[in-house]
Amino acid sequence: MFKSLLLFAEGDLLPDWVITTLSIVRPCLIGIITLCAIGLIVTTLMQSNSNDNTSQALSGGIHESYYSQNKGETRDGKLKKATIIFASIIAVCAILYFVTLIINNPTV
Repeated sequence: MFKSLLLFAEGDLLPDWVITTLSIVRPCLIGIITLCAIGLIVTTLMQSNSNDNTSQALSGGIHESYYSQNKGETRDGKLKKATIIFASIIAVCAILYFVTLIINNPTV
């Protein structure tokens, strides 16, 4: 399938509107990656330093509490979810960016 995609991109079969669209999409993807990278940095720096997991792993004792059961609803839990979302968006946009490069210029 990938070879047929490259063969499609090599010939004159690629319409002009596809080339125009890809040249518009690429800067948009770079902008999304940049904004998400800034958001990723901010959410990572806003998280608190908690080394509770390392001490529990060494001592073998895990104490369940109401706080640990509802950790996802706290500020740190929301920041952790936002960090995962930002990182996922960056990964998907980076893959899409390089796919558009391959489609537009298969010799890369």
